[in-house]
Amino acid sequence: MKPISATVSCAACILLGQIAVAQVDPYEQYVKTSRDFQRVKQDKAWILKAWPEWTYMPWTWNWQIGYDDASGQWSREHGYNGAYLDHGRPTADGVDKLAWINKHKLRFYMDHTASKRYLHLWDGGEPGKDPAILDRLHGTGVRDKPVNDEMRKTLEEIITRYVGNVKSSPYRAAYALDDEISWGHFVHPTMWQITDDRRAYDAWLREVYGEKAAPKHEGWVSYEQLRTKLPDWSVKDFDCSQLMDQWTFNDSHWNNFLGGLVEHANRVDPATPCGYVGVQVPNAFGGYDYAKLMRKVQFLSGGIWSILRSLSPDNAIIQSRAHFHRDAPQDIWFFWSHLAQGGRGHIGWVDRWFEDGKPLPWHDKTAPHLLEIQNKVAPAIFGGTWVHDGVAIYYSHPSIQLGWILDAEAHGATWVNRNDDGRIGSWHLVHKAWENMLRDDGIQYDWIDYATVIREGIPTDEYKVLILPATICLSDAEARRIREFCQAGGTVIADYMPGMWDQHGRGRAGGGALDDIFGVKHDPAMKAGDVFGEKLWVEVDQDVNFYFDSYNQFLTRGNTAIRDKGGFYKAVRKMDTDHVQACGKGRAVLMNLSPQWYNAYRGAGLQRAAQREVFMKHVTAAGATPWVRIANADARTQGYEITYWQKDGRTVVLVVMNPETQTAWTGEINSVGLKTSPVEITVKFAAPVKDVRDVRSGKKLGDGDTFKTAWTMNEAVVLSFDGMPPRPAATQPASNGPATRPTAAAGH
Repeated sequence: MKPISATVSCAACILLGQIAVAQVDPYEQYVKTSRDFQRVKQDKAWILKAWPEWTYMPWTWNWQIGYDDASGQWSREHGYNGAYLDHGRPTADGVDKLAWINKHKLRFYMDHTASKRYLHLWDGGEPGKDPAILDRLHGTGVRDKPVNDEMRKTLEEIITRYVGNVKSSPYRAAYALDDEISWGHFVHPTMWQITDDRRAYDAWLREVYGEKAAPKHEGWVSYEQLRTKLPDWSVKDFDCSQLMDQWTFNDSHWNNFLGGLVEHANRVDPATPCGYVGVQVPNAFGGYDYAKLMRKVQFLSGGIWSILRSLSPDNAIIQSRAHFHRDAPQDIWFFWSHLAQGGRGHIGWVDRWFEDGKPLPWHDKTAPHLLEIQNKVAPAIFGGTWVHDGVAIYYSHPSIQLGWILDAEAHGATWVNRNDDGRIGSWHLVHKAWENMLRDDGIQYDWIDYATVIREGIPTDEYKVLILPATICLSDAEARRIREFCQAGGTVIADYMPGMWDQHGRGRAGGGALDDIFGVKHDPAMKAGDVFGEKLWVEVDQDVNFYFDSYNQFLTRGNTAIRDKGGFYKAVRKMDTDHVQACGKGRAVLMNLSPQWYNAYRGAGLQRAAQREVFMKHVTAAGATPWVRIANADARTQGYEITYWQKDGRTVVLVVMNPETQTAWTGEINSVGLKTSPVEITVKFAAPVKDVRDVRSGKKLGDGDTFKTAWTMNEAVVLSFDGMPPRPAATQPASNGPATRPTAAAGH
């Protein structure tokens, strides 16, 4: 690496920060005023009243033990303190299920409150197996069932009827509009128009661009019309705006429609939150722009925990998680891990639960954990506030959209079959690497979305560091806010090519939107041959590597990218790495490296995982250092994570495992290489804390900074103490790098 001195002041960025914006930015005005970014009711006290406890709700499609007193007692004794109803039907299998729920005081959610086959179009199988479905998905016609006023009226009538059937119960907790909904099919590549209202798109374009600058709508386009241009385009030639605008409009129209249904459900039943289940990962398709989605719901299940938690105002929105039984040790880890991240409970897929009408023995192994979480641990954090270490990760949905466009080029004409972006997509694997580097270093964080940044800025009194993961698209308004954060004293860290494209997918003719603060000049004449492996705009040929056995294989097979001596692939091949520049009171760091290799290093052992220092030294230099850790951590405990919550004047810390995970298309999440052994650990605080208690045992541990405890690694250690977290003594960053910090062997 060839780091550049941090002592040079960024005069250009200071000057830019002092120049007033002469004209109103239409895009900034759009984000600040549009219905697209207005919230439905998300009052924390109101939501907590409806869902006041950690709740496990079996989705009883294969419920073999009936609905009587014995099954109600068995449910309660095994930690299943919730239930579900479907399609507004109080009865199931000829039994008054609602009466059973009320008698045994099982808090329930109702699925398919807006019926099915409207918001979710198909049941079963994969769309690729039906050529007719594929043709419609990939064509530029109108959605099979257009999202329009006629659909709204139909679904409002259904919601009114279904909610009316069950709202007499005092145990209703939430309504789910539907399951695994999408303006396409899950997050499968879809090109069609969401609505048959021809005026809606034109009106939206005028809102986004301004009346005079709005492009003329001359028909819908498909990715097929762009993909063959990608190899020849330079950055300055790029124009993906028509396709990305179409997707962005679909997302907006969809989430506004959902928000309207949520508000209708609130009118019918003002006491009960509404949302949906089966949330997919952030994606270019299906309505999964989390900045919009999280403003339109009060309850959800699925998705990426950390982003959903971060974008939930003060953790108000109910987050549950689908649970698919695999084996008892896996289940136990899943329960504790989700609790540590702020989960409010689970919706259980009732499969492999019973045999010949009798519960299987594994329930007796998981029951003590469910009961302990419900009755002892969850109350200590339920309704509390997430505590982070002053680090924010940036959520840029246009970067996800353009990332898909660049990723899919490798497939050629078979892009129509692409799926599993969460498993192979560049943005998804980059964000995963960043999250695990932070967690493994003992640093907790928030996500902050583009709309919040444009509307409110980035507060330096809350955040020390802003990380831009694969943030290749930035609007002028976002760049200005990020520049302001840096000038005010924050540290901005980008991995590669930040803001080389604008929010519409147009290449910037003058270089990256933040080149001035990083002290670099990205050449707008760059082509695919100038980045990564010279053939594609992205790090990995995801067609060649669609199926892979390991991240090492995924990152090496067919790859000619340059691996820097720190062990990570360079992005711009001719540009140096590790650029650091002072900017006002802050610092700006451009790595010109992708962190994806950390996904491989993490699984290769403690020594290889220490290579994250290439990135993490800049986080530490900004003052974000661990305040609690396992002092005697070693290879056995590698991959541990500590989360922390504040409630009623106390801080609660949870030590859990953060293993590698795999997610099936059904939403099933399984850990890889889960550790279940008991170990003795020493929890070390940065300074003495008062009135420490073991929440699980109830034992009072007194005051101090070091506490020894036993930890079964698929469970959780839960300690609480009085007051706020003790912060480490301030460290003075070197001229270009790491402040003093624990080594990989001594810390995470």
